[in-house]
Amino acid sequence: MYRALYRKYRPQVFSDVVGQDHITQTLKNQLSSGKIFHAYLFTGTRGTGKTTCAKILSKAVNCLNLKDGNPCGECAACKAIDSGEVMDINEIDAASNNGVDDIRELRERIAFAPADLKRRVYIIDEVHMLTIQAFNALLKTLEEPPEHVVFILATTEVHKLPATILSRCQRFDFKRINTSSMSSRIKTVCESEGLTVTDDALQLICSIADGGMRDALSILDLCSAKDKNITEQVVTAVCSMAGKEHLVTLSEFIEQKSTKDVLDLVDKLYADSVDIQRLTSDLISHYRNLLIVKTVNSDSLPIVCSAEHLQTLKELAKNMELKSIMWTLRVLCDALAAMKNSNARLELELALVSLCTPQNSGDLGALEMRLSALERKIANGAAFVSAEPAQKAEPKPEPKPEPKPETQVVAKAEPDELPDVDDLPPPPEAEDELPPPPPEAEDTQLSDGETVYSDWANVLSILKTTAPLMHAALAGSKAYIKGDLLLIDAPNPTFRNLVKGENSTYRDSIRKAAEQVSGKVYKLGPYNKAPKKEDIAADPLRALAEKLNNL
Repeated sequence: MYRALYRKYRPQVFSDVVGQDHITQTLKNQLSSGKIFHAYLFTGTRGTGKTTCAKILSKAVNCLNLKDGNPCGECAACKAIDSGEVMDINEIDAASNNGVDDIRELRERIAFAPADLKRRVYIIDEVHMLTIQAFNALLKTLEEPPEHVVFILATTEVHKLPATILSRCQRFDFKRINTSSMSSRIKTVCESEGLTVTDDALQLICSIADGGMRDALSILDLCSAKDKNITEQVVTAVCSMAGKEHLVTLSEFIEQKSTKDVLDLVDKLYADSVDIQRLTSDLISHYRNLLIVKTVNSDSLPIVCSAEHLQTLKELAKNMELKSIMWTLRVLCDALAAMKNSNARLELELALVSLCTPQNSGDLGALEMRLSALERKIANGAAFVSAEPAQKAEPKPEPKPEPKPETQVVAKAEPDELPDVDDLPPPPEAEDELPPPPPEAEDTQLSDGETVYSDWANVLSILKTTAPLMHAALAGSKAYIKGDLLLIDAPNPTFRNLVKGENSTYRDSIRKAAEQVSGKVYKLGPYNKAPKKEDIAADPLRALAEKLNNL
């Protein structure tokens, strides 16, 4: 019968365990010195070697001829354990035997001496699945078991264990296996099985396995059934993945806000039997890599990919904003979480449409993206053009010449027929060639202690560079000084909305610009014009309010 690769190549001694040297070395030292603990707790993510180390430890505590802390595999005890003929090694699945009655039965059995070996070992897998009553029944036995009993507890969710159980065990935390160690182990297995594997395929297998050696060998087992020459394309097909080129294309379409292209590509991948949840997860990993490339300025990046693909990621990240990458990650993560209780394809398409059309999304991230785009347009001096098609301007009719004032035509007369001077019409008055007087300035009545802020134009000039949106809102504004107050008179209501908002960036930009110009820090406030005297006199209620104010 065919044996799976992860079973066939399961380590038989501590020295063969990959990526857990901090645990295996400690256990070998304990065994060599004879300091065997009565209860061990192995915790860590799946496929990192918890059950493997538990099996090796159960063999080592009964081995008759230890070799540097490793079981010899040749003595009668080791051979009996390997054959599975002994009754003193008990593996209990707590997921299905989690009741208090199961633990009571275990307590009754541990009182008996071992039948064939030196010690009786109980391996309780997924121990976090035990009920509270079962944990309570196990407490006293776990704290003071008989001398011939060793407990080994294994779990992937150590936070679910009661503190009373944790305090009675010697805890070992298994880490995710790093890429280099996993790649080396996979190459060894491939050589033994007569398989060839490319470097890109190795990196992809390690990335999918996410630090679990069992998952990596299971993927390798699937790939070997498809083709003896394992390439990146083989791994992608076996795991129903979209492939790196499709992820890059999707991110480019999202950046271009091309909704049609994004949905067409998703439809094509769905038709090719690509798993939608896997596609979403891969897209999240892709944007996570872009986030790291965008933020980490270092040669050693925590990214598992080839040098060629890393260069592609760097080129993509150059044209993206960090805020856009973070918002995309949030939207995709929410979509992946929603897929558990909804249609996976629909959730992904909703997320992608939201990313391509932020104006149709009501969340805060979409609003930030729209505001950032607006600020870029203002900074680049882009004009706001109406969405309506511009109508063709009709040519203005040329102004009709004004009729000249009628003048009396005097016929040329002979010298003896010249008219009398008194009979001639008076000459037309000469037009005033001076420019018309400027319109009277608006009568702005300043209150006591208020002065016009003469450097306001310089402040606006600085804001044009540092805060383009605030500069646009302050168009046509004036400013006045009253003590340490900078009072701003802006006709645009957008100014007050920006200043009163929760975001203090706009207020700080005005203060910094004024401090840069005047060398003084001002408090900000709106300018309220003093009412004119004639307006007060015309309104009795206003006149009364003014008197009360003066009092």
